[in-house]
Amino acid sequence: MEKIKIISIDVDGTLLNSKKKLTQKVKNAILKAKNARIKIVIATGRPLSGAKQILEELGLDNQNDQYVVCFGGGVVETTSGEVLFEKKLTYDNYLDLETIALKLGLHFHASAPDRIYTADRDIGDYTLYEANLVNLGISYRTPDEMKNIPIIKCMYVDEQKLLDKKIADHTPFSHLDNEITFTKTAPFYYEANPKGVSKENALEFLCKRLNLSSENLMAIGDEENDLSMIKYAGTGVAMGNAVPAVKNAAQMITKDCDHDGVAEAIEKIL
Repeated sequence: MEKIKIISIDVDGTLLNSKKKLTQKVKNAILKAKNARIKIVIATGRPLSGAKQILEELGLDNQNDQYVVCFGGGVVETTSGEVLFEKKLTYDNYLDLETIALKLGLHFHASAPDRIYTADRDIGDYTLYEANLVNLGISYRTPDEMKNIPIIKCMYVDEQKLLDKKIADHTPFSHLDNEITFTKTAPFYYEANPKGVSKENALEFLCKRLNLSSENLMAIGDEENDLSMIKYAGTGVAMGNAVPAVKNAAQMITKDCDHDGVAEAIEKIL
């Protein structure tokens, strides 16, 4: 396993346990990997602000030669905040996505690099949850007021039963499939990203920048938005709590996030 130079790790349900905590055992394993000159790259649907505390705990924060994949692959940046790659949704994309939300009766918001925006006067519970999770403020804006706001991704956020029922039929979304990728990233999240945005593509960009290949990459994750990077990586690892598609694609299945699965996977390659 000496060929592994980067370990890419998803955050929620992977790096963090179900209580959203980073355990000492996982911290220790990551420190061992760092000491073995392996780069640790957080790959998350969160913005940098939502990963900052984790990066601080791991000693990776505010560095020009450490990297983070944010917004599910929509942004690649250094942990000091220099943006190396960014892909945004268009205003027309936003209008189409907002219209679908109205038709389906789902709560909906748009994520910019530094703020969450919603046209729902009664802000959805999961929009509030997301804002708190990623340390971003929320602003109410009408669709017309969104014209000049940079939108990285949009999210349909609602109770799992309602959300699953509404997205079971893809027809309302299908006319956007050439421009947008839709992914279930949590039981209560259905995300819309620009076509071509994925953790795989972001990590491929980063590997090329560092003169490495997919064979030098180990990727660890649990949800559908981790599937692309697990397929791309030379060593793909599924958490014990991963969805079936991720487990089927992985070369290795580790313990779940409440039993230090990330630590177990890193110890194996070290």
